[in-house]
Amino acid sequence: MLRPSSWRGAMLLRSQYPEASPICGGTDLMVDINFGRARPVTLLDLTSIDGLDSWELVDDGRTVRIGAGVSFTSIIDELSGLCPGLAQAARTVGSPQIRNRGTVAGNLATASPAGDCHPVLLACRARVEVESVRGLRLIDIDDFFLGPKRSALEPDELIRAVLVPTATGPQQFAKVGPRNAMVIATASFALNLDVTGRRVGTGIGSAGPTPLRARAAEQMLQEALADRWDGSVVDQSVCHEFGDLVAEAASPIDDVRGTAGYRRHALAVLGRRCLSWALADLGGMDEETAA
Repeated sequence: MLRPSSWRGAMLLRSQYPEASPICGGTDLMVDINFGRARPVTLLDLTSIDGLDSWELVDDGRTVRIGAGVSFTSIIDELSGLCPGLAQAARTVGSPQIRNRGTVAGNLATASPAGDCHPVLLACRARVEVESVRGLRLIDIDDFFLGPKRSALEPDELIRAVLVPTATGPQQFAKVGPRNAMVIATASFALNLDVTGRRVGTGIGSAGPTPLRARAAEQMLQEALADRWDGSVVDQSVCHEFGDLVAEAASPIDDVRGTAGYRRHALAVLGRRCLSWALADLGGMDEETAA
């Protein structure tokens, strides 16, 4: 077990022992170890590094920089106003015990297509701050996921923080699974209406080899909202078309949690519901009627 007391020390150890498995919350890694799916040569324990479990506003308050050690519970308790979509996703993660330990950075490090936070990070156009002894770099979230459980992280790099733009309009997240709690998503979806930038952001989880965006749905909705960002009424047909385009963007497979056909159907429903909820928040649709 390697236990650095500083971030600089962590990077040095990471460069010397690239085979070491970083651990902070450990909610994914320990499951893999317990089931024999992982046998790390050693662990790089990041829990003693000062400041890794804190967040701050940067970029004149337009961005939240979330340290790699910030727990899901902290996000729920402290960032629901600044990052409502991320807080919604955090509420769906595991049990209270898991949320007390698990982190967004850990979610990213596993790069699972089913990671609960990934759709929201895509919808919000987040960036991942990674660092090694060679220097620091920012990775756009669209470039982070390379394949199932594969990311753009180099062997000597560690995730230091996640940069999430603060919400300027409604955000929504929803997922479906075999039960209501403590479940890996069969399909998930996130929506971000960036009122200031007049942009729509989407994110799809558990329905492709990587988390992905529904770009055609984003473009359609941006055009539909061109002169309605002030909350003017949007026709109900927009929600249905949006949901259909979300489903078309997916690339699901059949597995133990659901069929590809079910996932596409679920995403169409989730897309319509998230949009109806967001428009209700914006003032442009009656939530009960649209849903």
